[in-house]
Amino acid sequence: MDFTPTEEQAEARGLAARIFGDLSTPERLAAAGTGTDAELWKALCAAGLPAAVEDVGLLGLVLLLEEQGRTTAQVPFAVTCVYGLLAVAEHGTAEQRQRLLPALRDGTAVATGAFPARSGVRSAAVGAGPGPGLGTGTGPGTGAGAEAGAGGVAGAAPAGAGGADAELSGVVPYVPWLRDATHVLVADADRGLWIVRTGDPGVTVLPVETTAPWSAARLVLDGARGERLGGAAAGEGPASGESPAAGGNTVAGERTERACSGAYASVLAAGRTAFAGLQAGVCAGSLARAVEHTATREQFGRPLSTNQGVLLRAADAHMDVEAIRVTAYEAAWRRDQQLPCNTQALTAAWWASEAGKRVVHAGQHLHGGTGADLDHPVHRHFLWGRQLDAYLGGGSEVLQELGESLAAAEEREAS
Repeated sequence: MDFTPTEEQAEARGLAARIFGDLSTPERLAAAGTGTDAELWKALCAAGLPAAVEDVGLLGLVLLLEEQGRTTAQVPFAVTCVYGLLAVAEHGTAEQRQRLLPALRDGTAVATGAFPARSGVRSAAVGAGPGPGLGTGTGPGTGAGAEAGAGGVAGAAPAGAGGADAELSGVVPYVPWLRDATHVLVADADRGLWIVRTGDPGVTVLPVETTAPWSAARLVLDGARGERLGGAAAGEGPASGESPAAGGNTVAGERTERACSGAYASVLAAGRTAFAGLQAGVCAGSLARAVEHTATREQFGRPLSTNQGVLLRAADAHMDVEAIRVTAYEAAWRRDQQLPCNTQALTAAWWASEAGKRVVHAGQHLHGGTGADLDHPVHRHFLWGRQLDAYLGGGSEVLQELGESLAAAEEREAS
């Protein structure tokens, strides 16, 4: 493995760092409230950063998201790149790529993703409406996030599951940046992926409040038209419906795990990895603020940073940040190399969830009484860290899926 950025990745990261650093200031973040910073989003798109993700790969995207996380910049960068640009570029038909990618590259279209929990939802026949027993929540983890209640999406494909269009019905309680989105990538009960336009009939977007101000909303589908990602051919064969928890390299003709696991598992792994990279940046930003504060704040005539307890807490947080970062890098690198990466993506998600909570709590704690100020910049890192923990599914649930994935892999090897 070689995580050294290429020249293109390094240049993109440097450009992102400058734009986020210049425009994502505490004053602008406060003015944005729970909305997106439209000027910052235009600047990122004008610089060609969303479009560059197709060239720099998932590892390059992780590097860019680290820079976003350092400033907690309020733009739909992660969701548009993962659920829009990369998903369509890798799994869309030639016609879908030609039609959708230009607008996603220049920012005139914004994408997000609605994925059901592992328990899934039930499919219904065309015209029958959603089935009973809807699953819980949405997110790239096994769970859904603390704010998500019951819900899910039932897909009804016309005349055979391989149809290019479907009617979708159901409720997804929480979708990040949905209020900004023009398109949402929806996963149905059979793990098919459908592109839904938020302005179409049968699509209702209801704003919801979340821990972090991510312009989130509840997605309500009532017979909404869904366009299958990858066209009718994407619904053929058992691979597209395989559970991502199964992992497995059921290679046929030298195909990689990513190819044979289907678009659902591929996008799921990319989402987990990308948001782990975002968490690495959020935690690094929180720790940097804590280091600056403890180095300049004096108590009893000396900086707080000279106290052993402060040093140990900061050192533990630093190790956690590095663990989040390196596991995200590994998952992204393996995916870019078309190597099996489901297990690595789950590992990155677990570190981002478990260690991420510890780091943002430490950052708040090391600020002492200042950390209790809800308007202080470090509090935004705390909110983002907790939101990412929830969105990734929670450490215990991610760990359970990781264990099941490893056990399934051992069973396959034994057989």
